[in-house]
Amino acid sequence: MQDGTGPADHRPTGVKAYFEPRNLLARYARGRVIHFAKRQILTLSAGLVVTATANPATGLMAIAIALACEYIDFLLLRHIWRGIRHNRDVDHLTPWIPVTAAIQTIGVSICMILLLLSTKDGAPLFAFSFLAGATINAGLSLPYHKPSAVVRLVIFGMTTVAFVAALFAGRSWDGTALLLDCAGVMIMGFIVYSILRFANATFYRNRKKHLALLDQQEELVAVNAELEQSRKEAEQLTLVARNANDSVFILDADQRIIWTNDAFTKITGYSRAESIGKRAGDLMNGPDTSAETVAAIQHANRNSLPFRGEIQNITRDGRDIWLETNQVPVLDENGNLSMTLAIERDITSAREIAKQLESARDRAEDAARAKTEFLANMSHEIRTPMNGVIGMADLICDSDLSDEQRIYAEAIRSSAQSLLSLLNDILDISKLDAERMILNPVDFDLHACLKDTVLPFRTLANDKGIDLVLDIAPDIPRFAFGDDSRFRQILVNLIGNALKFTESGGVTVTVTRADPGFVVRVKDSGIGIAPKHLETIFERFSQAEDSTARRFGGTGLGLTISRLLARAMGGALEVTSSLGEGSEFTVSLPFPPREKTDSSKGRDARKQLRTEELVGKKILVAEDNKINRVLIQKYLRDLPVKLSFAENGREAVEKCRAEHPDLILMDMSMPEMSGLEATEAIRREKGAQPVIVALTANAFATDQAACLRAGMTGFLTKPVRRNDLIKAMLELTNPTVPPSATDPAPP
Repeated sequence: MQDGTGPADHRPTGVKAYFEPRNLLARYARGRVIHFAKRQILTLSAGLVVTATANPATGLMAIAIALACEYIDFLLLRHIWRGIRHNRDVDHLTPWIPVTAAIQTIGVSICMILLLLSTKDGAPLFAFSFLAGATINAGLSLPYHKPSAVVRLVIFGMTTVAFVAALFAGRSWDGTALLLDCAGVMIMGFIVYSILRFANATFYRNRKKHLALLDQQEELVAVNAELEQSRKEAEQLTLVARNANDSVFILDADQRIIWTNDAFTKITGYSRAESIGKRAGDLMNGPDTSAETVAAIQHANRNSLPFRGEIQNITRDGRDIWLETNQVPVLDENGNLSMTLAIERDITSAREIAKQLESARDRAEDAARAKTEFLANMSHEIRTPMNGVIGMADLICDSDLSDEQRIYAEAIRSSAQSLLSLLNDILDISKLDAERMILNPVDFDLHACLKDTVLPFRTLANDKGIDLVLDIAPDIPRFAFGDDSRFRQILVNLIGNALKFTESGGVTVTVTRADPGFVVRVKDSGIGIAPKHLETIFERFSQAEDSTARRFGGTGLGLTISRLLARAMGGALEVTSSLGEGSEFTVSLPFPPREKTDSSKGRDARKQLRTEELVGKKILVAEDNKINRVLIQKYLRDLPVKLSFAENGREAVEKCRAEHPDLILMDMSMPEMSGLEATEAIRREKGAQPVIVALTANAFATDQAACLRAGMTGFLTKPVRRNDLIKAMLELTNPTVPPSATDPAPP
């Protein structure tokens, strides 16, 4: 075959690529180019026939026209073929292929027409043979480039029709001869058609066969790839299972072991030979194995369900082990159980560690309880004598003293207050650590709280010659809802610190609105904090420098407590500072605003109370500490009350029965019978009941709750100041006054 049937230099990479339009075009162009010289043999033969038999000039002209037209088509196709071979874009040239094909075909047709016209008899047989060959050549390129093949076939067809018409026009009409000539033309056309039809059908049939084989081959490749991947995965899984640290074994549908890995032998002690064909439960369950766990595993096996849990087994040498077992059923295509894959991990050590951790946690909780009890006992033991020290110091300071004696007395009172402050800080830290700090949110006057808190510090600021400014933004609501006592505690710590570390300039307390609540900024112009200490400034017992405590004093607990309190109330406490340029502490609290409250009315009512309302009241003081009894006697000596004392709880119950007091000041911890037991005993008595107020050194919220459960009416912590004690007595013995004075003050 002359056109495009040879192997192409630009070989496709696969069968599909072989039949792609670009590769077919390359084969078409290559065939036309490499067979260019062979085609010209026929052209030259036809021209020489004309030259020899008729007119040499006509023959040479026919040869020149045919060669020129052929060469035009040759140049275009050679350029396209080379472009495809070098992977260049030739799309802009492909529309010209049918054009040059038409030019080449017209050239051949002109050559044949000149041949027919120049011979004496028209040489019809030679002309038709030449056209038949050219037509077959054109038709064979139909699968490779259809547009150019169609153009050639149409032109050759029109040329053939013209030949037949010219032939019949120049001859006499003999019926037999005409019939034979027509039959000859038809036979020639049929032969050409049959050859082309067979050749093209063979091409498309082969293409279909090759593509089908290719699809099957690709499917086979995909299946082989899947099989190879499955084989690799199986090998990998087998490798993992064999070398896993966890015990892996496979059970058949009857739950008998059919395969185990090396870890199974290492953990249980049973070899593979000893395990195959045995049920896992029969092999490893022991007397301490949970029957409930065994039943759960059996239920999962019967219902083809996965199971995960922990089970106690025994090894081959009789050791108890704990296994975390994970059993997964494998079902066949019908949904029936085919096998069960079991993976078990030895968690004996982990459970032992968990036991140790649980024991350690219990010990830690016991230690925490012991710490709390110690702090409670320490609080009681320290507060009891502290009550006497502070109370007696107050009484001494209120008496006529010389200047030197007053200095001594004030020093005693100041030192006692410092010890009490340290004790309160330690108790607060303990409560916050144990998350046992009880908050008491109430509606309060925010503006008054801020002003009342700042007011006592103005004297200290004036003494140091520095400014103390309170700036409350206009949009700050007057009333808010929150724990005002803890808020005051935070402010006292922050303002006190700011004044302590500021020698010149001043301290500014700025209050601005936030959503929700408000923000308080305490800014000073003091010594500042170095950047390396900003991260630790809120840690307990922490000072910016070791020399800070020696120079300014303090325990380093105030900021720790303030931040913990802010967080407990849903807020935050942050600091920004530069060494030598002062510090700014920012506390944000989500206290929602409130409408105007009547708390001020109650406060005004309390201010109007007089001690005359206590005239004739019987007061029983149950206190085992002699100094505290003396102190209470001194506190109440100027009041118009009848005072009696009991040294323990049993004596308090007896005196209550005999004297019927109006008010009992009851200590919690007393010999023979505690204050709680005494209160319960008094509440069981029939008749009029006295008001019972706890006056105790136990300062925890749990102590207050215990007192209220026992039947007490109020709660006061030691050391108690004279004015606080008298206010509580007035409010509790006068039902018209709200008993807010007996709310537990922060210790």
